[in-house]
Amino acid sequence: MFKVNENYLKLPGSYLFSTIGKKVREYKEANPDKEIISLGIGDVTQPLAPAIIDSLHAAVDEMAKKETFRGYAPDLGYEFLRSAIAKHDYAARGVDIAIDEIFVSDGAKCDSGNIQEIFATDNKIAVCDPVYPVYVDTNVMAGRTGTYDKNTELWSDVIYMPCKAENGFAPELPEETPDIIYLCFPNNPTGATIRRPQLQEWVDYANKNGAVIIYDAAYEAYISEEDVPHSIYECDGAKTCAIELRSFSKNAGFTGTRLGFAVVPKDLKAGDGTSLNALWTRRHGTKFNGAPYIIQRAGEAVYSEAGKAQTAEQIAYYMKNAKLIKEGLAEAGYTVSGGVNAPYIWLQTPDHKTSWEFFDYLLENANVVGTPGSGFGPSGEGYFRLTAFGTYENTVEAVKRIKAL
Repeated sequence: MFKVNENYLKLPGSYLFSTIGKKVREYKEANPDKEIISLGIGDVTQPLAPAIIDSLHAAVDEMAKKETFRGYAPDLGYEFLRSAIAKHDYAARGVDIAIDEIFVSDGAKCDSGNIQEIFATDNKIAVCDPVYPVYVDTNVMAGRTGTYDKNTELWSDVIYMPCKAENGFAPELPEETPDIIYLCFPNNPTGATIRRPQLQEWVDYANKNGAVIIYDAAYEAYISEEDVPHSIYECDGAKTCAIELRSFSKNAGFTGTRLGFAVVPKDLKAGDGTSLNALWTRRHGTKFNGAPYIIQRAGEAVYSEAGKAQTAEQIAYYMKNAKLIKEGLAEAGYTVSGGVNAPYIWLQTPDHKTSWEFFDYLLENANVVGTPGSGFGPSGEGYFRLTAFGTYENTVEAVKRIKAL
């Protein structure tokens, strides 16, 4: 009789957003007359920019012709897209990234879950707390996290780096040395950022200790302040210790079309000299058949002059929402952070409510959905995440309802 991978059976409870979805469905069924506004998940609401749509149509027309039909994409992605990425995301910021260090994928979520496959199972991981759940759950599936303590909600073999108000919701260098360090800035869920000198400290620490940083920069397009780095490779020495993950979902609205990429520098090597770029090249070619041609052409259009202008307008739209939420809740007496360099607002739950108690309270009394902070880890308890990805009209109404409580 076949057996299942026992590591999957270690996963506690259900996935955070599945639980939220179940609660909202049950509430809607019991209250069909209520209009629910969701500021919970990080899905965009604005349509794809016109330049991107035009590129999609042109690529579809190409596919309709025998002489321009495209089959499987190249393993690393089409050169036209990787060249655009290297030029606009890196060279424009003074960073030299070669196109064979760029691996086009179907999104940063998949990359963050898959990249850990090339590391040994006895590597020690360090994560921020609160943390994007995918980082931990995929390492649980790989058998790298040890045992789970239901009382503390911590894994025995994971180094947790608390991110609390007193440290600006940014992690401090851990006393116990990890092998793999997960960093996400601007941060999901807190919206926090760190300055370039702080990120340089992490790069220096990783190089000194032979660790690798998996750097999730999915929200870099929302950075508005000068000294906040858009890429870890803006730091000296990062190419020998860091893998960077990027996404088209939030900067260009590709949540439904799926496109992202990972950067694995050729200078990044394990302790025995093994090239991580070579390993990821082999893994990528073996397990991934490439993002569709029409989607990669759409990704290329993001870097056109029209594409950059139009996506910048969309980002400004969402950040207008973020400012509205942050200022509105602050006026109502809530303690809030984030919302400056990221589309997430991180608020402290009032009246000593737990994160899930506040979720139920908002749903039942304001018909507004957010995300309980405890779903991101123990240090998220007592906090709540709201996103700026709703429509402006719904955001105005949601803030109005919360302020009326």
